[in-house]
Amino acid sequence: MSTTTTTPGTPGWLRARNDRVALALLLEHGPLTRNRIGELSGLSKPTAAQMVARLESAGLISVVGEASNGRGPNAALYGVRDDRMRGVAIDISTSVTTSTIVDASGAPHPTVQTSLPANDRSPEADVRGALEAAAAAAGIDPASVRIVCVGVQAATSDSGERLSFTDTLPGWPEVGARARIEAALGIDVLIDNDVNLAAIAERAVGATRDAASFALLWIGDGLGVSVDLGGSVHRGASGGAGEIGYLSVPREAAALAPNADDLTDLIGGDAVAGILRSHGAKGDSLTELLSGLATNTAALAELAPRVALGVLPVLAVLDPDVVVLGGPTGSAGGAALASLVEEQVLTLSRWRPAVVTTGVAEHPVLAGARELLLGEIRARLHQDVNSLVS
Repeated sequence: MSTTTTTPGTPGWLRARNDRVALALLLEHGPLTRNRIGELSGLSKPTAAQMVARLESAGLISVVGEASNGRGPNAALYGVRDDRMRGVAIDISTSVTTSTIVDASGAPHPTVQTSLPANDRSPEADVRGALEAAAAAAGIDPASVRIVCVGVQAATSDSGERLSFTDTLPGWPEVGARARIEAALGIDVLIDNDVNLAAIAERAVGATRDAASFALLWIGDGLGVSVDLGGSVHRGASGGAGEIGYLSVPREAAALAPNADDLTDLIGGDAVAGILRSHGAKGDSLTELLSGLATNTAALAELAPRVALGVLPVLAVLDPDVVVLGGPTGSAGGAALASLVEEQVLTLSRWRPAVVTTGVAEHPVLAGARELLLGEIRARLHQDVNSLVS
């Protein structure tokens, strides 16, 4: 997308600056009248009218309604055109995709799940199915989708061009998945690790909006850690930072789980399911078993010291201010599990982090993908404003 460079202080530069201000106000506040844009920007009514005219002529905004002006004629309400550029946030798990439309307004759209075939999987087929399902659920033309953000249960590097630990992605190559999707669908593609996306959501709308640093411990069928340092997720040289499920268990774990070899054996899905069943929980799946975890005091008491042992390596290397317990088990355990784990960490070590439960209990991976897409879509719209300058 081309942009035009202008000299600061020139008429062209001032027009571009004013138009960016108007677009930013519409993105922040939603539909506004020309007079209200002028009031919020501090610019005159004629200047505001010119800004609106340029943005409307470029197809960036349109009339979306009317605002009552009392006794006089109603004023037109202008809003950013959502159909100019849309994205799809996608979370790909072992057997299903979860997806939703994202547009410049940031308004919620339906979330839809799509079952994945057991065989004949490919990155382009998985993403195409999720994109089309999200578009159908929202009632929009899939051709208006220009970019997708895909959360995967794998380590990612080079903007998703290289993947590793791809056990849950049959048919996906370790190199070239992003390029294949872009070529097949004709759209831009972002691929990121699912736990990293959950951490982005945690920073934006969850429990750590004001934390200087935090570590999100994802506890589900598998384990993962994402570390946010000052608002930036640390991914590592190869994208494999946080793959703690492969770490050997410490010596202290022998008394808790004598047969555990690594941290996944200690607090992964099978281990947690076994604890829950031993304390009366019923169900065939981990999701069913976890439904009563927050009030199952015996299961919490057995699980908490195990989780604390999983937290200690993160504290030893990174010493974050806050540890967030996320994923299916962390979310189901809630504040009760977080409090017990914090007590165990204090007992076992000299670190004193706050341990909290996730603030994004519903679709956290999707929420992080939405945040990334919303920022990217709005940045591209601002680039379009720059191109208005001749």
